[in-house]
This record gives sequence, C-alpha cells and structure tokens, in this order.
Amino acid sequence: MIQRTLGVVLAGGLSSRMKQDKASLQRNHQTMLEFSRSTLEKCDVDDIVISGSNYQVKDAYINLGPLAGIFSVIKQCPASALLIMPVDLPLITPEILMQLKLVGELSNKACSYKDHPLPLYLPVNSFVELFIQQALSKNSLIEKGPSIRQLFKAIPHQEINQPDQSCLFNTNTPEQWQQAQRFFSLTSKY
Repeated sequence: MIQRTLGVVLAGGLSSRMKQDKASLQRNHQTMLEFSRSTLEKCDVDDIVISGSNYQVKDAYINLGPLAGIFSVIKQCPASALLIMPVDLPLITPEILMQLKLVGELSNKACSYKDHPLPLYLPVNSFVELFIQQALSKNSLIEKGPSIRQLFKAIPHQEINQPDQSCLFNTNTPEQWQQAQRFFSLTSKY
C-alpha cells in the first residue's frame, strides 16, 4: 500500500435540511468547499480529494451517508490513512485537524473528538475496508446507511477531548448557518 495520508472533504450529502448545497455556502468570500479544502491543505496531507456525486470521487453507494463517501475514497484513491472532514464545519481550524492526525498516527487507530464522529482520522486497512463494504451492502437493501459510530464499535478507535467545542459546530439548517456566520463574522480568529 502507498504510504500517504489523504485529506478528504465529504461533500456528497443531500443538504435537505439546509435546502441548498452546503458546499456552495459562502463563508467570508469563499465557498464552504473552498474553505474546507484550504483548511486541509494546512494539515500536512499528501493530497486532497472531494467526495460527492458532483465531485472527483463519486459514491459507489448512493445516499447511504458518510461511510459510502469514505468507502468510495478508499476504493478509488490508494492511501494508508484518511483525514476526513465534512463540508459543513465552518469553524474548524487546521490545528483541530492536526491534533486528530497526530493522535491517530501515534496510536495507529481511528481518532475522533468525543461525541463527534467527524472530523475523523482513519487508518486504511483491509479490515476497515471489508467492514464498510459489508455494512453498506447490507444497508443498501433498506436504503439507510450505516453510521460511523457503528464502524467505531468494530475497529480500534480513540476519542479525544476538545476543550473548544464551538470549532466542531456543524451546520445542517439555515438557522445553524446563520448562527455560525454571526460567530465567525464577530471574531478575527476564524
């Protein structure tokens, strides 16, 4: 296997609660997709891929959630590990992602923040690939994708604490997006 870490932006969701494509939302003069990509670029990854039906890595299983996007990246882009973030984290910083990456690399385990399955550092191995493929195959029959939390129950995983929970605030509704806009427009940090 090629020894490299890929940065992955998950941008394949339906955005049904947001009622518009979350990847195209404007965050300080750039789209959330551009923001997500530029955040990952600062995280010492070897390459960055965008997962979603309108992007470079298309889902092998349609509408089955984040694991379908992750599985598609694993199948299409050889890597030893993935640093994964969804496109709806407007307050995330490179430091937050780098902390996950560092802990994940040192422990050689999947790594996420407590109570937040994403963002995620995920070592890629045959067991991870097989588990996701089997879970997606079973769940495609009932049209409901398996969760990342189900994956965590099956593989070595470590949750770490994040004292500043605001940076993990994700935006799924217009109200949450407005709240995030107010927050990052008031602070120069973001």
